[in-house]
Amino acid sequence: MLLNEIPVKKVSGVSALKEGELHAFHIFTVADLLEYYPFRYEDYRLRPLSEVQDGEKATVQAKVFGLPVLQRYGKKSRLTCKMMADDWMFTATWFNRHFLKEQLTPGREVTLTGKWDMRRMQLTVSDSEFPDQGASRSGSLQPVYSVGGNITQAWMRKTIKQALMQYGEMIPEILPQELVQQYGLMARSRAIQRIHQPVDNEEGQQARRRMVYEELFLFQLKLQVYRAMNQQRQDGVQHTVDNATMREFVRSLPFELTDAQKKVELEILQDMRSPYCMNRLLQGDVGSGKTVVAALALYAAVKSGYQGALMVPTEILAEQHARSLAKLFEPFGITVGLLTGSITGRKRKDLLASLQMGLTDIVVGTHALIQEDVFFRALGLVVTDEQHRFGVNQRSILRRKGYNPDVLTMTATPIPRTLAITAFGDMDVSTLSERPAGRKPISTYWVKHGMMDRVLGFINREISQGRQAYLICPLIEESDKLDVQNAIDLFVSMQQAFPDFQVGLLHGRMTPAEKEEAMRLFYANETQLLVSTTVVEVGVDVPNATLMIVMDADRFGLSQLHQLRGRVGRGEHASYCVLIADPKSEVGQERMRVMTETDDGFEVARRDLELRGPGDFFGTKQSGVPEFRIADMVSDFAVLEAARDDAAELVREPAFWTSPAYLPLREYLQREQILQGELID
Repeated sequence: MLLNEIPVKKVSGVSALKEGELHAFHIFTVADLLEYYPFRYEDYRLRPLSEVQDGEKATVQAKVFGLPVLQRYGKKSRLTCKMMADDWMFTATWFNRHFLKEQLTPGREVTLTGKWDMRRMQLTVSDSEFPDQGASRSGSLQPVYSVGGNITQAWMRKTIKQALMQYGEMIPEILPQELVQQYGLMARSRAIQRIHQPVDNEEGQQARRRMVYEELFLFQLKLQVYRAMNQQRQDGVQHTVDNATMREFVRSLPFELTDAQKKVELEILQDMRSPYCMNRLLQGDVGSGKTVVAALALYAAVKSGYQGALMVPTEILAEQHARSLAKLFEPFGITVGLLTGSITGRKRKDLLASLQMGLTDIVVGTHALIQEDVFFRALGLVVTDEQHRFGVNQRSILRRKGYNPDVLTMTATPIPRTLAITAFGDMDVSTLSERPAGRKPISTYWVKHGMMDRVLGFINREISQGRQAYLICPLIEESDKLDVQNAIDLFVSMQQAFPDFQVGLLHGRMTPAEKEEAMRLFYANETQLLVSTTVVEVGVDVPNATLMIVMDADRFGLSQLHQLRGRVGRGEHASYCVLIADPKSEVGQERMRVMTETDDGFEVARRDLELRGPGDFFGTKQSGVPEFRIADMVSDFAVLEAARDDAAELVREPAFWTSPAYLPLREYLQREQILQGELID
């Protein structure tokens, strides 16, 4: 029986109650438990005090030398006792451990772990053990796991140790022998044993190295096999639009395409004309012209006799895209529908009927597009904008509304190209790297809160010249209410500061209709200053807005700040971004520096990745970017690339599909349902 088929309750000591609690950590089987890796180790190896630096944490063997002294302060207590270790006399101090007083008898041996204060000759004890009581942690590296609720560190350590005793012999090898030898990797069973119970740092690192490579290799193998199978499948939509038809549309555009847009258009058309499913990621900086590229693809789909769908994260954005696409397609008789949560009743019924009969060529919408009663006559292309804002399941539901339609995914969060190709190994990646002609760079300034009067003067100057401005409040995660209150307070103070201008308010608690009205008034220049939470981050296009002010800017990630900055600079006038922050942390200060030094989204993304790591960088766990148990896409990037190349080479080998040597890998793919032709999302 395989370890991933044995329920975790089979491990001695795991009660039905504890089993339920382990499920919260996604631990269901013995394999899940053994692959629940520690994120660091506590060092309980004994050291002589003479080797311990001031302020360092250390474990020492000592003897009780004096009588313990207990002091109480209400419910709290402080226990001190003189100790001897290697001819060194020092004071051991415990807080709120009054019950130890009776056990600290002169001459008794005790193992102490704590922080060493050389000046006072004092050890502030965090852990203490008496060797004469039996089992001891001292002398070892102890794993530290991510725990919570009723699962304690001690219980997790004991349970994983028990699982290794019961099932350690059953841990199978999965990697091909040639890769294990090529990289000098530990055997799998030993690596899992040693990652939980390392003898020393070197052994722990070698065990981690083995499991990091395995995790990244298996991830890449899934992508490469999926890719190979997808390219063999000839059951995608084969679009038949000719170049002359495409040129006619391009000539009708009110601007010249950039070289980058032309190149990306060719890549997309080549995919759409092929008989297998397109699965392409289009990434481009804020304002690089992704929407036009999406319009070209949608036009090609309609001219080939199919329908297209564009799914976006917000109603404001859906309405904006529907308006601009309708304007572009009107001369060609192409109909554009809009489907959002606000569209109900007769209007919704008519649109659904029109889609099902094929009378509506293109539909732009929010999550409303994936509701059960939405049917297409012939869906040939699915475009999702800002894909990281949709869950994996939502994207695949939309795709299943057609028969293997082509998929184009757009993001304005630029991802360093090498990382994109490797992380989205099953997707082809197109990049828009240049700005359309006429887009002016945005001047960015970082100021402290004490300069707010000058910022208000700047707002006054821009609005007096006929321009408009955004003023953004941070999202205070602990409470939406606080966030809204923050925005409302700021809105009231701006109304008082600018009695001659119209000030608008936009926040997440407003109804869709209220949000739409607030944006409509701003779009029409009926409000000149819009106080908002980060609702405006995605894709809102007001060419007359030239000033973006972000309060408490250090609360935002770099990519989010860059998105906000991209809301201005969309018209002919010079534009500015002012970041107001007094960052306490080095990371906050570094973010402000990066924002003032560059407005290149790819450079911002690279620095953001360095500062935050991939988990935060990509936002939600549903982003489609893999969540790894032990590997880290940034620090283990070289391993990720090697694993990708190894997996691609192996999949090209005919022996991979037949040889007994690769049976464990084929069985793994079978379990992951890759060989059933399941699409990876």
